[in-house]
Amino acid sequence: GRPPTGGLLVCTISDMTTLRMIAGLGNPDDKYQRTLHNAGFWFVDELARKFGGSFRYEKKFDAECCKVGIDGNDIWLVKPQSYMNHSGGPVRAALDYYRAKPGELLVAHDEIDLPPGPVRLKQGGGHGGHNGIRDVIRHCGADFLRLRVGVGHPGEKDKVTGYVLKRASSDVEALVGKTIDEAIAMLPVLLDEGLNAAMKKLHTKKEKNEKED
Repeated sequence: GRPPTGGLLVCTISDMTTLRMIAGLGNPDDKYQRTLHNAGFWFVDELARKFGGSFRYEKKFDAECCKVGIDGNDIWLVKPQSYMNHSGGPVRAALDYYRAKPGELLVAHDEIDLPPGPVRLKQGGGHGGHNGIRDVIRHCGADFLRLRVGVGHPGEKDKVTGYVLKRASSDVEALVGKTIDEAIAMLPVLLDEGLNAAMKKLHTKKEKNEKED
C-alpha cells in the first residue's frame, strides 16, 4: 500500500495557490482616478507602490503592466486601459502573452453589494451585475479569483452609476484604503497556504470587526 505521508503531500501541494497575474479593473481617464469604480486600480497601484513596481503602457494589450515580487513570486500587475466594460480583451491578451492560465489570475474590482470596509475573496461564479467582470468572464471564462472590494450602495438601483462614477467621500476612501491594506497583507497567505486559508484570514477578521462595531 501507499505510505500514509503520500496523502498529506498531495494535500499540501493542492492547498498552494499559483498566482501569476493580478488585474485591477477601472477607467483610465484622470477624471475617474478617485471614483469608487476604480477601486480595482487603487488595489494594484498600492501593490506596485509597496513592492517597487512601475507601470508602463503596453500597446499590444492596451493595458498598463508591471512585474513585482510578492513573497518570492513574480506576479504581473495589469490595468486595462480599454474602459471598464471592455476589460476582458486586455486581460486575456496579457494572460496569453505571459502564458498564464485564467486559474492563475486574480481580478480586483469594486463591489456595491458590500459596504465600504469589507473585502471578499472567491474563485469562480457569476458577474453579479458588474460589467467589467462580465467582460473578463466573456474573454477568460469564470475560473479566476476575484477580490471584491466593498464600496457601498446608494440605496436605489438607478443611482448606482452616478454613485460609483463620482469621487468617493473622504470617509469612504479611507475605509477602502484600509481594506486594500488588509487585502495586500492576505496575499502571502494565499500564495503559501492557499485559497481557503486566505479567505479565513480575510473574512474572519472582517466578521469579527463587524460584530464589534
